[in-house]
Amino acid sequence: MVYPREEKLEKLSQEEIISNTKLVIQGLEALKNEHNSILHSLLETIKCLKKDEEANLVHEKSNLLRKSVEMIELGLGEAQVMMALSNHLNAVESEKQKLRAQLANTQQKLQKSEQSVAQLEEEKKHLEFMNQLKKYDEDVSPTEEKDRETPKDSLDDLFPNDEEEHGQGMQHQHNSAAVVAAQQGGYEIPARLRTLHNLVIQYASQGRYEVAVPLCKQALEDLEKTSGHDHPDVATMLNILALVYRDQNKYKEAAHLLNDALSIREKTLGKDHPAVAATLNNLAVLYGKRGKYKEAEPLCKRALEIREKVLGKDHPDVAKQLNNLALLCQNQGKYEEVEYYYCRALEIYESRLGPDDPNVAKTKNNLASCFLKQGKYKEAEILYKEILTRAHEKEFGSVDADNKPIWMHAEEREESKGRHRDNTPYGEYGGWYKACKVNSPTVNTTLRNLGALYRRQGKLEAAETLEECAARSRKQGIDPIHQTRVVEILKDTEGDRRRSRDSLTSVKYESGSETGEEA
Repeated sequence: MVYPREEKLEKLSQEEIISNTKLVIQGLEALKNEHNSILHSLLETIKCLKKDEEANLVHEKSNLLRKSVEMIELGLGEAQVMMALSNHLNAVESEKQKLRAQLANTQQKLQKSEQSVAQLEEEKKHLEFMNQLKKYDEDVSPTEEKDRETPKDSLDDLFPNDEEEHGQGMQHQHNSAAVVAAQQGGYEIPARLRTLHNLVIQYASQGRYEVAVPLCKQALEDLEKTSGHDHPDVATMLNILALVYRDQNKYKEAAHLLNDALSIREKTLGKDHPAVAATLNNLAVLYGKRGKYKEAEPLCKRALEIREKVLGKDHPDVAKQLNNLALLCQNQGKYEEVEYYYCRALEIYESRLGPDDPNVAKTKNNLASCFLKQGKYKEAEILYKEILTRAHEKEFGSVDADNKPIWMHAEEREESKGRHRDNTPYGEYGGWYKACKVNSPTVNTTLRNLGALYRRQGKLEAAETLEECAARSRKQGIDPIHQTRVVEILKDTEGDRRRSRDSLTSVKYESGSETGEEA
């Protein structure tokens, strides 16, 4: 029988060793049987022999055979021990694999639990913060408190965040008709979803989408299990998740969610419900951010019709929707419609919210941008001066010879052509921009836009005065939170090409939470 060499044994696997052991066992069993047969025949021979010498020789051979049989039995025993040991090792390995699988499952559950605990901790901190605010200012309504705490979505420059607005019934609490109209629809967004929306917007504004997205998905899954897919709460959650996806530039996923939410709201609340208008406007946001202004315009118009029907044609939310529609038309070059929509919005804001409401200045600023695109520089200049004059009057009282707004100082410097500039103290209007900038973030934008217009007209001294004032406000850290961006360069004319090469300046558009310009 041939046995493997010792140097080859080290390279054998466990399966090969077991296979060879079985072969050895078979060989030893055969050898054992053969030895027993020979031994039996020798014993029979001894009985027949009479001579002592021959009997002794046979006895010696039989003893050798007995020893050989014993060795064979010992080898068989060791081989059987090896087989039993192999079976034991296999059982141990199998148990080990089971334990590893259980450990991996336990670790996965632990990780999920840690994530859930982290989310609950964040929600707890947010709720504690809201409760602390209530202690310090108990007169603040829940709506106003939410407006103060919720960071504005930086990507909502083109349109406002309607899901936030309708999450609280209606944005303008001074007009009870808005709240009544929302309640007449038979649906009011639950407080838990409003709180969840606050948390999601907070996480998204910090770029923590790894927390915001799972939070939305888990809430959506729970709502679908408890209320079914076709429920207004599910539609609200779809809107919130769509806003998060939109901030991540996942427009395809956001559009799918918003269309699903629109279908649910129309089916459950009716086609003229304020929540339907909110979803339509969010869809218009999405199309606007992708540059699909023609597709966004009919959605925006339908949202406007719903708001006019439910809230009345002079409601501030209608003015906000008019602003949105004007922006869409402006991106398509429909300037007559743009002027009409802005003028309507401006009239509503001034009559319902007063001349000092921030939306009045923002709308005037954007209307001026429309004039600039058409070359109506005089009309734009009038609006810019109205904004700056009103801001001055709000802080320092009526305008007179000793109390002039900044643009008057700028034009006086232009008339003097800098002769007295070094002798004119900056302090005579230095306090003006500090005070006005705090209460009117639009002032800085207006200063820069009017400065660009002055420069276009060749009034370099006046332009530098306004630009210097705007630059000082930025250095002091009071620049508007929502920074404006370049969207248009003042058009050059044939006669002024040479001069405008050094003087053309970009015009800024107001991009607050209410209105803005999509670049």
